[in-house]
Amino acid sequence: MNERPSPAASRLAAGATPAVSARGLTKRFGELVAVDGIDLEVPRGMIFAILGPNGAGKTTLMRMLATLAEPDTGEASIMGHDLVGEPDEVRGAIAMTGQFASLDEDLTGRENLVLLARLWGFRGRAARERADALLHEFDLAEAATRQVKAYSGGMRRRLDIAASLVVTPSVLFLDEPTTGLDPKARQGVWRMIRGLAEAGVTILLTTQYLEEADQLASRIAVIDHGRKIAEGTSRELKAATGSGFLHVTLGDPGQMHEVTRRLERMLRSQVQQSPEGGIVSTPVASAVEASEVVAALVAAGVDVSGFSMGSPSLEEVFFALTGEMGEADDTQGGDRT
Repeated sequence: MNERPSPAASRLAAGATPAVSARGLTKRFGELVAVDGIDLEVPRGMIFAILGPNGAGKTTLMRMLATLAEPDTGEASIMGHDLVGEPDEVRGAIAMTGQFASLDEDLTGRENLVLLARLWGFRGRAARERADALLHEFDLAEAATRQVKAYSGGMRRRLDIAASLVVTPSVLFLDEPTTGLDPKARQGVWRMIRGLAEAGVTILLTTQYLEEADQLASRIAVIDHGRKIAEGTSRELKAATGSGFLHVTLGDPGQMHEVTRRLERMLRSQVQQSPEGGIVSTPVASAVEASEVVAALVAAGVDVSGFSMGSPSLEEVFFALTGEMGEADDTQGGDRT
């Protein structure tokens, strides 16, 4: 878990203008308020994650910061450049990779990168050298001459991110960088993201994987219904939910709904259900309160086969803050807004 800025972030952040600064950003689509007065400040060189349930406004926020959508109200700057007043300067400082690869599948990996390098102004030999350097850096050199249509999901994702780095940006926006990848491919993308941050690139990412934010991000913002409802390090967010989470394993999973209602009345907090394991989980203020809760359940005739208390996971923090189950982010088609 990355609880503090990388060494590069520490070097660059001292006395520097924030990489991303936003105040009161708002975006409406008709009567729908997709982003509602969000403030952000991201130091240079930091990995900053944005979490939120499906439709929370994460992608709309990202698109505004990348100059792809103009805010209705509020202000923001990227690397000191005003988002609305200096859009060309902002675009010159950023790169963005969306949820789906923007590659020509009929071209090889090398041909895709050479084409993009030429579009960025690299001349023939320089374009080829830049493409080869990126292929090597992203462990794609052996697949350089293969058509992209033959790449695995993890290879496509690495090539897509490499394409965003033909010209190294100051700020890289990653919208769901590991969506659809298997665990091994996801770990590879994580290593690459950490390496970029170590090199001084500021990374703002949205993710549907709570573990991803826990592993990568120095700070995390949670947004719901267009509003930022919490921000902090992973440890700070976990601490904000209480002393810990109580997990109760039921001998009779058929009692789950009854137990959930009883716990919600007793603790006035939301209860997370795991039907597969017959487990209910809820935040508690102390070990004493946890003991009293378990005793009350047993006295009420609940078949308790086991219980434990521990620090909340980021998934449980997410649930406590939003009322959504973990990994409930943009699953198939991305954020509705």
